[in-house]
Amino acid sequence: MRTSARRTPEPYFWLLFSAGGMVAALTLPILVLLFGVLVPLGVVHVDPAHLEAVVRNPVTRIVLAGVFVLALFHAAHRFRFTVEHGLQLGRFDAVIAVCCYGAAALGSLAALWIVLTT
Repeated sequence: MRTSARRTPEPYFWLLFSAGGMVAALTLPILVLLFGVLVPLGVVHVDPAHLEAVVRNPVTRIVLAGVFVLALFHAAHRFRFTVEHGLQLGRFDAVIAVCCYGAAALGSLAALWIVLTT
């Protein structure tokens, strides 16, 4: 017997979800601590010229773009399954998936545009 398996993009979304979770868990807490707490309190002094030079580095821009894109897809995947399972709206799976991943894709394009052009 031969059964035809329907290919689905779901594994790729799970890959983006897990990568986004890992990247967000490793980078965002230290960035929030550093730039949201320590720098404003004056515990850590950051020279604005040095920070600008670091952010203008192409490698830093690529890393920032990757963090933003992966975090957006992680959030989209989490939001999708929260809406579907938490609110019992699984019958609208296709619409919810298109909205969530579409928003993540548009947000990723916007983040890429901002990070890579400014």
